[in-house]
Amino acid sequence: MPAPLAVFRALADPTRLRIVALLRQMELSVGELAQVLGQSQPRVSRHVKILADADLCDRRREGSWIFLGLGSAARESPLLAAIDGWDDPAAERWAIADAARLAAVRADRMASAEAYFDSRAADWDAIRSLHVAEAQVEGAILDLLGDHPLGRLVDIGTGTGRMIELLIDRATSAVGIDRSPEMLRLARAKVAPDGQSRAELRQGDMYALPVPDGGADTVVLHQVLHYAQAPAAAIAEGARTLGDDGRLLIVDFAAHDREDLRERDAHVRLGFDDGQIEGWFAAAGLALAASRELGGGELTVKLWLGQRRPESRHLKAVA
Repeated sequence: MPAPLAVFRALADPTRLRIVALLRQMELSVGELAQVLGQSQPRVSRHVKILADADLCDRRREGSWIFLGLGSAARESPLLAAIDGWDDPAAERWAIADAARLAAVRADRMASAEAYFDSRAADWDAIRSLHVAEAQVEGAILDLLGDHPLGRLVDIGTGTGRMIELLIDRATSAVGIDRSPEMLRLARAKVAPDGQSRAELRQGDMYALPVPDGGADTVVLHQVLHYAQAPAAAIAEGARTLGDDGRLLIVDFAAHDREDLRERDAHVRLGFDDGQIEGWFAAAGLALAASRELGGGELTVKLWLGQRRPESRHLKAVA
């Protein structure tokens, strides 16, 4: 942990104070920060390094991009409260200007996301037409999870961040994890407008989650498992992160015979049956608490809710 002197030295610059204020609102790349601040990327990078060395800024590489968020020390409420309580008209003028440029960055992200989705709309519409409407699936998710607080939410394979968008109001915090930098950029376009004080997005693998043992209360795998080469291992890894009484929700397809989805949409598994999921749950130390079936299309959507068995942890996944 850096000494207090290093922290205050890092903040003894107007640009770095502006960077901290911006990162409190959303994660940004160095290029986006440069755009908002109206400065060159090399100059912004030097400021970012000073903040990072003081543990006030966290850098995370995703593909060729580096995204920045608040560091652990910057999350300490006394420091942020001191900044908020400082009456500085000049800083207020900068904040107003920065907010306007930050809105432009968000608009750029949304435009990029819309273009990305539009270019793939035909394929997605074809898939959606095979099963019940997403609104019905999301209603079933909320119903199955019930009124039980979600606590620390982890969304594996978060994609566009829709599950975080749906569930964040019922969680104390949320982490969306995806291997694809492109998907994470699209997710930020959804999550960022509401602020990221309780939600963050990370690049990671479903088989090696950047979450400590017992670091989650609710884990969600929404339409992810059929892409997994080793579904049992993905479930076991999700279960590893659950604390006592934690729950893991899988939303996926029931077993089907649509072989064309393997080549057209890279599906590795053609759905799952109850016996498979229950067996993988048991091997991961989970008990099947509830399930739901949503028919009405060529593909049936299934929901399986597993709950940690307190007496078992770190069990090996079955093949």
